[in-house]
Amino acid sequence: MAMTRIAAPAKATIGEIIQLKVLIRHPMETGYRRDLYGKQIPRDILKRFECRYNGETVFAAELFPAVAADPFLTFYTRATESGALEFRWTDQNGNVTSETRQLDVQ
Repeated sequence: MAMTRIAAPAKATIGEIIQLKVLIRHPMETGYRRDLYGKQIPRDILKRFECRYNGETVFAAELFPAVAADPFLTFYTRATESGALEFRWTDQNGNVTSETRQLDVQ
C-alpha cells in the first residue's frame, strides 16, 4: 500500500523509556478537492494507526481527513522485555500496512 519509515531502537535497557517515530507516505485525500478539470478527487485516508509491543497495544491513534498527507507520529513506551514492535496502519477500505522491528532489552 505505502512506503513507511520507522525510527525505533534495536536495543534498550530494562525500564528505559524509548522514543518511536513513524512516517507513512500516503496522500490522505479528503474527497472534497477537485482536479484541474473539476472532477472530484476520490477520498483516500488512513483511519487508524496502532503500535503493539509483544502483542499488547502501547499506542493507537484514530486518523481523520484533516490529518496531513504523509502522517508522522512520535510516541514513547517503556522497554520491559525483548520482543517485537508491530506498527500497523489501516486505511478506509480495511487495507493494512504493517512493519515489525525487534527490540532487544537487557
